[in-house]
Amino acid sequence: QVQLVESGGGLVQAGDSLRLSCAASGRTFGDYGTGWFRQAPGKEREFVAAISRSGADRTYARSVEGRFTISRDNAKNTLYLRMNSLKPEDTAVYLCAASRWSAPQESLYRYDYWGQGTQVTVSS
Repeated sequence: QVQLVESGGGLVQAGDSLRLSCAASGRTFGDYGTGWFRQAPGKEREFVAAISRSGADRTYARSVEGRFTISRDNAKNTLYLRMNSLKPEDTAVYLCAASRWSAPQESLYRYDYWGQGTQVTVSS
């Protein structure tokens, strides 16, 4: 099993930046593809970004491409999400997830382990 714990969320203004972290423990972190999802109140969980096991391949939701960057450090068992030019519509709980698939996955059903999430609130 893999345990995931997110951190780095907070209240920011539109245009600000944040970096989220997801610390993993348990099985070897490098054996898993990983991703970020978000869920706003009353809305379904949606894909944000994903990265392959090695970190060589990445994919992004159209709504965040060019503003967000996903990265990972397998030596530190940590996944990151750098978020620039934040908008009020980015407000949500952000969750990290781990998948047995090597390639980046956009479907939440491809993920086996989930963190509890960290709140990001962007004020206008």
